[in-house]
Amino acid sequence: MDLKEQVRELRLQGKSPKEIARALKVSPSVVAPLVRAIATETAESAESAGPVEAEVAGCWINVGWSEGLGLDPARGWVDEAPASGVGGMVCVLVARRHTWDRLSVCGYLADVYCTGVKSVIGPDVLDDRDLVRFREYFFGEYPAWQEAPIELARQLVFGSVDYARTLGFEPHELFTLGSDLLGKWEGESVVTFGRDGKPFYVEGPDDDSAKVLRTLRRTLSDDEFGFVTTGR
Repeated sequence: MDLKEQVRELRLQGKSPKEIARALKVSPSVVAPLVRAIATETAESAESAGPVEAEVAGCWINVGWSEGLGLDPARGWVDEAPASGVGGMVCVLVARRHTWDRLSVCGYLADVYCTGVKSVIGPDVLDDRDLVRFREYFFGEYPAWQEAPIELARQLVFGSVDYARTLGFEPHELFTLGSDLLGKWEGESVVTFGRDGKPFYVEGPDDDSAKVLRTLRRTLSDDEFGFVTTGR
């Protein structure tokens, strides 16, 4: 096997150019142009093959995400702390491979009981160290976070948007910019949204609660939804 193919094999294992140089006992200046050439060949091959979803490097969700939701047990989705009292506010964080040493990252805050996606952070390009710091910040107000399959993330975020639209609410204005990281949405959720199947609005710190309630009352009678407001 020639040097270039050895480099290619090690890159597929996720090794950095410096790690490859050490493994092959050659100078980093020898490895660097080979890594660039391989990256160019890979990009050209991908372009000719058409668009392909980037590799999912990580997907996380707050514990307590399942509280009040209807789920199909056959999916095998596990909530590590279902009684955490998060009140339908679900945080989802997705990272996909951007380059060998960078990640495209986006976070979503979804009200799965009523108004859908309320906030989006990203997408941003981070390295692994920055991602760790951002993840700690992103889930900082929750008891903990857990790893999650991308399909669960997609179902909760896109599904909550679809559910909220039936009630008259549109997602956060930045949602479309970060939605690609979730992958392709088929437009049919297997999750039953609302609290125990019924719309339930909990006022957030930046909400116009009067406007939210007016929107709900355009499509529902008062006995068809619940709400909690601060009375400000």
